[in-house]
Amino acid sequence: MSEELAVTTAQGPGRWVLDRPEGDVSALLLLGHGAGGGIEARDLAGLARWLPPHGVAVARFEQPWRTAGRKVAVAPPRLDEAWLESVDVVRTVVADVPLVVGGRSAGARVACRTAGALGAAAVLCLSFPLHPPGRTTSRLPELLAPDVPRVVLQGSRDTFGGADELRAALGEVAASGPPSLSGDVVEVREVPDAGHDLRPAARAGIDGPTWRGLVEAAALSAVLAAVGAR
Repeated sequence: MSEELAVTTAQGPGRWVLDRPEGDVSALLLLGHGAGGGIEARDLAGLARWLPPHGVAVARFEQPWRTAGRKVAVAPPRLDEAWLESVDVVRTVVADVPLVVGGRSAGARVACRTAGALGAAAVLCLSFPLHPPGRTTSRLPELLAPDVPRVVLQGSRDTFGGADELRAALGEVAASGPPSLSGDVVEVREVPDAGHDLRPAARAGIDGPTWRGLVEAAALSAVLAAVGAR
């Protein structure tokens, strides 16, 4: 059963929704939502159901702007601030296990920017927004910032940067950048014929259980990297 943990931040009230295993906990996965949706997103809500049987506690953070009912997200520094202020609430409840931070879209960016400060052992990115649609401004430095394993699940036709585009960008860094920015520990997984919402088109022939397997496997890859690093 889900537990709701209320938090107070400089941005206003937010909340965590925590789902825990019935038995021992091997890791804690924190997930943030995107700028266009909330913690009820299909992939986030799915992971909250699917991972506890694997021994993973999953906590989804609802940003204060969303809790307040506003429709437009606040600026990235304020997203980071609220997230960082709130994590201790969950860590008090689920302590002494490896931490994985992640999220979808804007939530993935928050996770990457704050992974070091939180001492995360791995990062899970669902639809990392490499650039705004139709623009060339790259957010790749955010994905490269953490010094821990990162797993990215990306749609092949994501308008914010598809899986092949993301792999190509990482390849360019590996070929020309310093070793510290090589992207060697960024694992890119793909949802065929899917956009930014990670929902594959009907023509892809990917049914519900197969889609679940793609999302669940990406998350477990990040969890295993975190557990193995301990």
